[in-house]
Amino acid sequence: MTNTIRTQVGILGAGPAGLLLAHLLGKAGIDSVVIDARSREDIEGTVKAGIVESPAAEVLAESGVSDRIYREGMKHDGVEFHFDGRAHRFDFQELVGKSVYLYPQHEVLKDLIAARIRDGVTPLFEHTATSVEDAESDKPRIVGTTAAGEPFEIVADVVVGADGSGSIARIPVVGSQQGGYYREYPFAWYGVLVEAPPSAPELIYSRSDEGFVLISTRDQHIQRMYFQCDPLLDPTTVSDAEIWDKLQAGIEGTTLKQGPIFRKDVLRFRSFVAHELRKGRVFLMGDAAHTVPPTGAKGMNLAFSDVLWLNQALRSFFATGSEELMAAYPENALKRIWKAQHFSYWMTTMLHITPDATEFDKRRGLGELALLTDSLHAQRYLAESYTGWDYGVDDWR
Repeated sequence: MTNTIRTQVGILGAGPAGLLLAHLLGKAGIDSVVIDARSREDIEGTVKAGIVESPAAEVLAESGVSDRIYREGMKHDGVEFHFDGRAHRFDFQELVGKSVYLYPQHEVLKDLIAARIRDGVTPLFEHTATSVEDAESDKPRIVGTTAAGEPFEIVADVVVGADGSGSIARIPVVGSQQGGYYREYPFAWYGVLVEAPPSAPELIYSRSDEGFVLISTRDQHIQRMYFQCDPLLDPTTVSDAEIWDKLQAGIEGTTLKQGPIFRKDVLRFRSFVAHELRKGRVFLMGDAAHTVPPTGAKGMNLAFSDVLWLNQALRSFFATGSEELMAAYPENALKRIWKAQHFSYWMTTMLHITPDATEFDKRRGLGELALLTDSLHAQRYLAESYTGWDYGVDDWR
């Protein structure tokens, strides 16, 4: 027998977007059910990047999720760019009066899951959605199976797909899991996790003849570092000595602090925006709606913008019955989505060297970096974009 669950909002995906939406809707007295195919342990234990913009940190703290980001996150007031033998620091506080917080995404997820449990609405982990049905009816359904193979369905007034880049919810919205505007890049990042203290107090983005290098961090004991590589590179074929040589060669003027490397992977770059964000009563947000290259640190932060616009729309719908703001959700969300796509593309193409780059291309790229670091107006654009544009919607408060 199929277990039928009835709720106002069925949410696919216990990632940052799905969990934050459930939290904000709960503050307005709107019931929701969040499901995810993964276990709680898998979700909280998957280490991911974590630059959180000022507006996103404010939402987490002031909405009542947790203020742990302010207590335990590493506040960064700037970043460094290294290129052509130069090192330039962008002082975010001086340029725009904002900062970012280095707070890994799995810590954000721990806070959000704890908030759902605290509020008495534990997500349904290990529940795999196989389809979304009746999208254009007033009772769309999520159909799937539990870890034990038992069938279930969630009957809701609204279904939200926040189930990542392989979203099941994309199928009823755009007709397939791939339907969207898409770009793939001819390079990737070779990433390592290292047991070592920080090599620098803030992130270093470096462009050299060796390609791109990023020196990041996780905490005072674990560091995350990347260098540009071929997307098809097998991470197991590169020795630790070669990794350190490659990283150090791409950083001038900073001696990296080395330690045991305990994780190696290759991160491919894609830009994607779904053709549609809504079909009837089914909506897309977060990575189900769009993905960006990691260079601009926009992934999770952009998802929060989707959440706030959809939260506003659903609160209005359940309070008044009007679908006006639900109809406006795609247009409202896409404004920031395309701004973030541009910023991420710009950061990526400015700091990387493509495999077919000519000498003209390389020198033009250095000219672009020189223009950026020599112009106060250009620096303010970078700082404003990196630390986060205001969301423009306050209904979550």
